[in-house]
Amino acid sequence: MIRFGAPLPEFHSAEEWVKLNRQLGYNAAYVPVDENASEREIEEYLAAARENDIVLAEVGAWSNLISPDPKIKEAAIEYNIRRLALAERTGARCCVDVSGSKGSYWCGADPGNYAPGTYEETIEAIQRIIDAVRPRRTYYTMELMQWAYPDSVDSYVQMIRDVDRERFAVHLDPVNILNMPEKVYKNGEIIRDAFARLGPKIRSCHAKDVFMDEKFLVHISEIRIGLGSLDYGAYLTELLRYPDVPLLLEHLDTQEEYRLAADQVRAYAEALGIPMPQPQS
Repeated sequence: MIRFGAPLPEFHSAEEWVKLNRQLGYNAAYVPVDENASEREIEEYLAAARENDIVLAEVGAWSNLISPDPKIKEAAIEYNIRRLALAERTGARCCVDVSGSKGSYWCGADPGNYAPGTYEETIEAIQRIIDAVRPRRTYYTMELMQWAYPDSVDSYVQMIRDVDRERFAVHLDPVNILNMPEKVYKNGEIIRDAFARLGPKIRSCHAKDVFMDEKFLVHISEIRIGLGSLDYGAYLTELLRYPDVPLLLEHLDTQEEYRLAADQVRAYAEALGIPMPQPQS
């Protein structure tokens, strides 16, 4: 069975959290507490997750590790250390960030993302974060991005070598590396290649879709699942080989959109004969 989850409506207790996951048909989740949570609160959610077979997939640490502003960069590294520590406290499968950007938007496109020294700067930040926490239960990961390292399967393979830390692993979002028409058209091949070369190190995955306009200039957009061309046959088939790796929906505006996206993923899975958790009344 695929481990599947999404952002939830507001909840105020572990009991409410479990009820929402059951009602919506999820058996994986974003970590439901932040780094300021008490040990008692954390244990309540951990006990609820264990008793109800809900996998804690990931802690997001979204910040700019390569900002040209030293204060912003330092704050991002310290934030990642705290978030990785939270993933360790909760036993989440991973903590995840992107490398960031040298531009005005924290994770946007900028020529400086590929300037000499930027890759090395990214590696050093990752090493510093992992070495500060020294996790034993969780992993630190980078999310693939279309215009910053790691921006491909090849660059992630190289990054694993260069970081050279046992607790550095992989977060996979294939939509994020479909940055040219050929990759959009051949995304199934890219997904299969990602699992072939990174599979044992993948800790968590994101679910969305990709759409490319038929215009004179290339325009590739993220879109709700079912409205684009991501090869979910390849994605779900590969995920089934790694039953502990969660697949989490993201980046939608309303719970209705999440419901529609979840229904579409389940429809793809049903057509392939792949079991998925189902909503319960």
